[in-house]
Amino acid sequence: MRQNTIQLLGRLTAVAAMCLALGQAKAKPNVLFLFADDQCFETIGALGLTDIDTPNLDRLVNRGTQFTRAYNMGSWSGAVCVASRHMLITGRHIWRAQQASQALRGKGKNLTPGQQATRESEYANLWPQVMGRAGYQTFFTGKWHIQAPADKAFQVARNIRGGMPNQTPKGYNRPLPGKPDPWSPYDVKFDGFWKGGKHWSEVVGDDAVDYIGEAKQDERPFFMYIAFNAPHDPRQAPKEYVDRYPLSRIKVPENYLSEYPDKDSIGCGANLRDEKLGPFPRTHHAVKVHRQEYYAIIEHMDAQIGRILDALDASGQAENTYIFFSADHGLAVGHHGLFGKQNLYEHSTHVPFIAVGPGIKASHKIDAPIYLQDVMATSLDIAGAKRPEQVEFQSLLPLLHGETAESQVKAVYGAYLGLQRSVTVGNWKLILYPKISKTRLYNIRRDPLEMTDHAGDKSKAKLIKRLYKRLRKLQQANGDTLDLNAAFPHLS
Repeated sequence: MRQNTIQLLGRLTAVAAMCLALGQAKAKPNVLFLFADDQCFETIGALGLTDIDTPNLDRLVNRGTQFTRAYNMGSWSGAVCVASRHMLITGRHIWRAQQASQALRGKGKNLTPGQQATRESEYANLWPQVMGRAGYQTFFTGKWHIQAPADKAFQVARNIRGGMPNQTPKGYNRPLPGKPDPWSPYDVKFDGFWKGGKHWSEVVGDDAVDYIGEAKQDERPFFMYIAFNAPHDPRQAPKEYVDRYPLSRIKVPENYLSEYPDKDSIGCGANLRDEKLGPFPRTHHAVKVHRQEYYAIIEHMDAQIGRILDALDASGQAENTYIFFSADHGLAVGHHGLFGKQNLYEHSTHVPFIAVGPGIKASHKIDAPIYLQDVMATSLDIAGAKRPEQVEFQSLLPLLHGETAESQVKAVYGAYLGLQRSVTVGNWKLILYPKISKTRLYNIRRDPLEMTDHAGDKSKAKLIKRLYKRLRKLQQANGDTLDLNAAFPHLS
């Protein structure tokens, strides 16, 4: 009798422990990451910086906290999204993320045992893998562009897309003055986002809505990585969205130039794919047309985000879900005479970043600088996951909870190939073009459009030297081997 009682107590204890474990698993918050491609920080209606309608992103702004100075570090390739996403998925800063991408790229049969071990280690510590080990169901849909298979990195992956929808020759060098435009953003014959029969943003929305319903049936919390290809070119949207932005509504950026004077020396000439979307020299009409299509595809994406938020609310899981929205980098679309993101101006490195969730203030702003890839470390913090040693970006939870983070970014580092470097400390931003030994200096608080270059002001000489010294320290900390002293001996 006593033996049976002991066995029964043991079973009850085991059941109680299992129930406790399940309860703890359910209590963990969900994480929903919404990710845009090529979306400049200024293109959210609630910010009042651009005449654009984004009711659902505005909804997130009103429900949560905006980081007004979120940045991407830059890129080692013309495809800036590749670098941004590798930093995001590995948690490493730019140049070490490049090394990680190279390690992930190799094929098993061509690797030495040591290289294979490195590749497996890198793969095991990708963002979704770490979340999975923390007890999360992991889901992905949309743009991947990472040197690792998404359907193995995530437990569930649907409609995995490449870097961009297909472009067509008629989509470049347009529209030309006095000539009919050969391309249309809503004509399905040009494929692109229409390839497959349904606009890719709508497919991403469908996948996310479906999985929210499925996730509710699972005892585990979810981590959803929802990656839109929008608003990357070809900037296509249904006609009803394009019609909402007649050219009379579109304003040419105040810092518009017909041609950026240093475009060739910084890698942004007519041979760069992004830049040849529009004609050289730029025209007001061409900029307006491209911005019309840009705003239309953003609002169309916003509608899909609204469907996702509605599905989350209807599922009853919204109160226990952290939502993060950001983009991999910005885009010029006419600022400074540029069209792409391969530059270090604010329009191309500064991105939207909104956080919503338990304990996060509504309708709040945080002006402290961050990197968009901090979202990875933040989600690991939320999940209570064991953080891999390689993760260099920092959790934003202290800042979101009103605390001052010791590891907070004090200076923002920027890089593009070996052709551009920048550092921003406080209100001042120094941009360097090593190929032509040129400096540019802006006060981004007083001059957010970066129209007044102070580099030639002799009274700013000491400031430039201080910023240069800070940049050199950041280079060393980030594994940047570019020798700036050869181009700027007077600053060293």
